[in-house]
Amino acid sequence: MDSLRIDKWLWAARFYKTRSLATEEVAKHRVQVNGQDVKPAREIKPGDTLRLRQGQIERTVVVKALSAVRGPAPVAQLLYEETAESLLARSQATEQRRLAPEPAQSIEQGRPTKRDRRQMDRAWDDRWSAGID
Repeated sequence: MDSLRIDKWLWAARFYKTRSLATEEVAKHRVQVNGQDVKPAREIKPGDTLRLRQGQIERTVVVKALSAVRGPAPVAQLLYEETAESLLARSQATEQRRLAPEPAQSIEQGRPTKRDRRQMDRAWDDRWSAGID
């Protein structure tokens, strides 16, 4: 086997859980081969450079081998080699996400708690009276 469809290889290399997901991602131009957007039927061969995005993670890998069957993860990792720049960028992005503040902590006012609600109701009852006095 000297070439294989990119969607089938991405599925076999365990970048995507199903082949249809791999096809969708390639069709959405989230996968490039040698710097060019491709279609899911594009044939790849060993030595091609792939740039792919999985959520916020962007990877650059070099195809080392081809396989049309999805095997265990250790075997799938032998099909490609991630570039040093990609590994460095991923580790930096992971570190930035780790050090980033929790978004929920920036909310100062939100939905009142049960205790807050009771205090507001008590304050409201003290200020207003429906009496005639």
